Amino acid sequence: MDIEAYNARWLAAWTAKDVPALLGFYAQDCVYKDPQTAAGLTGHAQLGPYLTGLFAATPPMTYTPETVWAIEGGFCGRWYCEIAGPDGPTKMRGFDLVLLDGDHISWNEVYVHPL
Repeated sequence: MDIEAYNARWLAAWTAKDVPALLGFYAQDCVYKDPQTAAGLTGHAQLGPYLTGLFAATPPMTYTPETVWAIEGGFCGRWYCEIAGPDGPTKMRGFDLVLLDGDHISWNEVYVHPL
């Protein structure tokens, strides 16, 4: 698998706020964790509604991949995000730990900080 291309397609789905496309990247029984869901979400049944609510509550966001590293069972990816706002854009930097089951994400931990 070309993890750079996979990561770029995945981040493009985040930018598009495309919940069905994103769920297509995740395994049915995936585990997803970000700063707002530290206890984690399990499976499409929890992740889909979370993403729908998150995207409805956030302004346009553009994710740009920076780099990826292959690790055993998946990859780590660092990215930048520009967030549209009424006073101009703000930026954050993020990092994903991604474990794969075939070509589906089985585990995703997201770490972010503002720039």
